[in-house]
Amino acid sequence: MEKIRRVNIISTGSYAPEKILSNDDLEKMVETSDDWITSRTGIKQRRVVHDGLATSDLATRAAEKALQQAGFAADCLDLIVVGTISPDNLFPSTACHVQRKIKAPNAAAFDLSAACTGFIYALSTGWKMIAAGMYQNALIIGAETLSKIVDYTDRGTCVLFGDGAGAVILQPGETGHELLYSYLGADGNGAEMMFLPAGGSSLPASHKTVDERLHYMKLRGREVFKFAVLKMADLVKEAVEKCDLKVSDISLVVPHQVNLRILESAAERLGISMDKILVNIDRYGNTSAASVPIAFDEAARSGRLKKGDIVVLVAFGGGLTWGSTVIRWGQ
Repeated sequence: MEKIRRVNIISTGSYAPEKILSNDDLEKMVETSDDWITSRTGIKQRRVVHDGLATSDLATRAAEKALQQAGFAADCLDLIVVGTISPDNLFPSTACHVQRKIKAPNAAAFDLSAACTGFIYALSTGWKMIAAGMYQNALIIGAETLSKIVDYTDRGTCVLFGDGAGAVILQPGETGHELLYSYLGADGNGAEMMFLPAGGSSLPASHKTVDERLHYMKLRGREVFKFAVLKMADLVKEAVEKCDLKVSDISLVVPHQVNLRILESAAERLGISMDKILVNIDRYGNTSAASVPIAFDEAARSGRLKKGDIVVLVAFGGGLTWGSTVIRWGQ
């Protein structure tokens, strides 16, 4: 059996649809206003897909950018993992659609469903499979088309969500951005804080479920807010402690873009400046599993990170689920 191998992120990529849905646009759709949305969430706009585009289309474009940066062809991949709650189909997996579209015939492919924590679940899974010697080149994606499952008559949810995709490629070796630590957690007792009631085996599609609008996301916002503030701060603290580091050693926290007030409250609890929290929720809204990898790609490509920097990815979402990852930035 091979010894546990060091695993690195060697490239990143992301994609957001061109179509912008602004707060002013939403004012024409539901009883809301730009001031109401901005003051409560920090969101000014979000990206949404045009008709005919599916989650795998966004995932494919993010994957192609990561492959281009890595400098190798898709047929070098031997693993594709997609985190999503808005798959193209219940089956086959969105990862299989991506495999076909990018022409990666040598890759095993599967999806993970962990809501907004989906990318971190997928990243941790791919990391450990490479570390164990099962695979060599893994494409890890978080992708969503939440506009397909958002109820645009419900102002409490429709103002929050957008579409997009982000990706990273993992390899074993001594070069790249080293994965140091990852933690995953869940609490099924909170399952109905964020969920999609119908369409699965417990409540199959019917005229009744469609008429009652049960194929749209449901969200208990106040409870999610309380959970997220505490969980984000605790996850970041625990992650750096497990790496024998201090919160002051963190160069950048890349959080799930859930709500600006949540991010500000968590930063205060951590005792760190908002300058150390990557925020792009104003431009993309909450893109669930795509949120962290889009923000991470933005940080990576902007030159914000320097060799030796400690980066913490952190997310929390429906399930309830949560997770964190610590990365040491390389060359």
